[in-house]
Amino acid sequence: MIVAHWPPISATLCPKFSGHVNKPLKGLRSFTFNSSFSFKASFRCYCIKNENPNKISSEALSILTLQTLELIGALLLLNYTAKPGYRFSVFRGDQLSTRRNWLLASAIGFGFLVLLVFLTSLVADILIGPKAVNNPILKEILLSSNVSEIACILVYCIVTPLLEETVYRGFLLTSLASTMKWQQAVIITSAIFSAAHFSGENSLQLFIIGCVLGCSYCWTGSLSSSIVIHSLYNALTLTITLLS
Repeated sequence: MIVAHWPPISATLCPKFSGHVNKPLKGLRSFTFNSSFSFKASFRCYCIKNENPNKISSEALSILTLQTLELIGALLLLNYTAKPGYRFSVFRGDQLSTRRNWLLASAIGFGFLVLLVFLTSLVADILIGPKAVNNPILKEILLSSNVSEIACILVYCIVTPLLEETVYRGFLLTSLASTMKWQQAVIITSAIFSAAHFSGENSLQLFIIGCVLGCSYCWTGSLSSSIVIHSLYNALTLTITLLS
């Protein structure tokens, strides 16, 4: 979430690329699926052969609950710390978003992202050497029970994209773009996005993912496109994990 290696997101942007930026409110080498680092790390001690499926299911539900609470907390914080008239809304856009189709941007952005990750993975294979394309920890979670599988899908494909896009694009990118060019803001937030996943070997791919998501957000003026791209990418990585 291809033989390539994957990891599993009062200011307006510049006039041409201003997003639904509500003024300061204020996931690849190997299939490591870094879109939810804490999720992977929390399961590390549970995902061993013959581990009790009930324990894995319980842990999966716990992580789903915690991630959901983090999302709710982030939305509440952004709303109640915003100045009057600049309340944060994930799916609200501005005039730019009404002129640019976010569904089309999502499709183009997702295809472009897959291509870029594939190409950078090929280069990494040549320079560093190939690595395994399967994540046994994540696969163990997905196969342990229906409960853990559903919880994992919800975290990776819904909760994590909403949370990361709200924080990195909706808040951080918006805030930085109020003081610098939108291109510079995208690069900085992408670097922070990559570093926050604590994965050195996947840092380049994570940086590329952040750039694509940031550009999509800036072009459409709505978080909807970056959320959809993020969700589709994570869904793809989960599918590859199950089939590999």
